Amino acid sequence: MAYNIKDVFYLSTSATIAAATANGGSAQLDLSAYIDPIARGRTKGTGLAIYKVHVGIQRSGDNSSPIDDTESGTFSYGLLAGAGFGDLATGALQVADTGYQMTNSLLVDSGQFYGPKSQVANASNTVSMYNSVLTPSTDVPYVVVRDNVCLTYQVHDNMIAATTLSVRLECAQISLDQATLNQLLRTQTV
Repeated sequence: MAYNIKDVFYLSTSATIAAATANGGSAQLDLSAYIDPIARGRTKGTGLAIYKVHVGIQRSGDNSSPIDDTESGTFSYGLLAGAGFGDLATGALQVADTGYQMTNSLLVDSGQFYGPKSQVANASNTVSMYNSVLTPSTDVPYVVVRDNVCLTYQVHDNMIAATTLSVRLECAQISLDQATLNQLLRTQTV
């Protein structure tokens, strides 16, 4: 299926990264209404193609303010297909080193955030605070055949202020032949 305005729709979720708290957390997005991994008769199975992932990072509870120039916290994040963690507060999840590596077949999108003060001595001279590591494309989307995706994060240096990490997915339901569906089901196993 081609990426077009007729078929593409948006789904989104967000997680609040608590201030002064180590480890990680997650926000689960239920996809069960969009996916049917069972082909019945002439009906093909259905998957959810994710074409683009837009990421937002801002201070929490401060009228959508941008990250303050005194922020020294850092974190990695990833959108994982079928992880099934549920909604976990900061500190309740330890994401393994392999969670955000390119060898993880469940990784849909990932990136890293560096607070301005974590980068340079003078925050007014900051370079990019956000580093996108992996993202799907409009030519080759990531096709999810499990009933959820989890936005996960791993805090490396505690955040000074509570921070909202949010994603908006550009996606479409697509039909899958049985061979493709079986291959995706095998690779999207936790």
